[in-house]
Amino acid sequence: MADITVSMNSTEQLRAVFGDFDRNINLIQKAFAVTIFSRGSDVKITGDDEPSVAKAEKAVKTLCESFDRGENIEEQNVRYAIAMVNDGSEGEIASMSGDCVCVSYSGKPIKPKTVGQKKYCDMIRKNTITFGVGPAGTGKTYLAVALAVTAFKQKQVQRIILTRPAVEAGEKLGFLPGDLQNKVDPYLRPLYDALFEMFGQEAFARLSEHGAIEVAPLAYMRGRTLDDSFIILDEAQNTTREQMKMFLTRLGFNSKMVITGDITQIDLPEAKKSGLIEALKVLKNVEDIAQNRFTEKDVVRHKLVQDIVKAYDDYHGSAKTERGAWRN
Repeated sequence: MADITVSMNSTEQLRAVFGDFDRNINLIQKAFAVTIFSRGSDVKITGDDEPSVAKAEKAVKTLCESFDRGENIEEQNVRYAIAMVNDGSEGEIASMSGDCVCVSYSGKPIKPKTVGQKKYCDMIRKNTITFGVGPAGTGKTYLAVALAVTAFKQKQVQRIILTRPAVEAGEKLGFLPGDLQNKVDPYLRPLYDALFEMFGQEAFARLSEHGAIEVAPLAYMRGRTLDDSFIILDEAQNTTREQMKMFLTRLGFNSKMVITGDITQIDLPEAKKSGLIEALKVLKNVEDIAQNRFTEKDVVRHKLVQDIVKAYDDYHGSAKTERGAWRN
């Protein structure tokens, strides 16, 4: 039997680390097969396996450090701390300290919640073109929009342009009511939602009317040169080779581009090759173009989203192995 004691700095820190109804500490206990309880301002960790007890200690101390930096301790933070401890990289969490990307219309600070998100934000700030590739729920589009809003408010750019390909994913555009804009608006809804949260609906409507914000399908970008703009291409896995090249060559002076997508969710017809996959290969060594690859650890939605992403990755990985074995 091994045991370790961690001393808390305050009652508030102890409450935050344990969480409501011990929710946070129960996650750590389950993850490392240990028992954790408090005695006064001390937290005692016991277990049959010494390395597991040591990992649980690191997870608790990581949460303590996050609390000391002024962060709220939520379930996502706890699960992320556990994952990073298992990888031996819990020390990297401190690198996210103090990075507030934007403040939403309601006053909520928008910050990177994982090391992968932090690296992504740094890449966007540093480079003219950034690719953000990874599974659903990793904040690819949301953080890009937040950085676009910050650049706009600081007058680094004059316009924000958000676009995505209107690719049918089982539904037919022709059966939707209204004109072309009405038909493609449902495909652009996630972009509208993010902008509403950052600006508020009234400011968004005013800025859209003046042309400072544009949300449009990718087809509307053809033939244009986009100067002084922060341009985001969302769902880029559904672009064709021709569309991706067309979009990239819209880049004008004093502009920044962010291209986001998930190469595991391509809705193009089988005969069509994804422009995103090709662009990642073609542009990987071009200066001032960065690529950030998110993993399931960067998922900040419900825990089941992370589990679903990992399950699919494991399934496709084993399927490839089986196919390779059959061919040999």
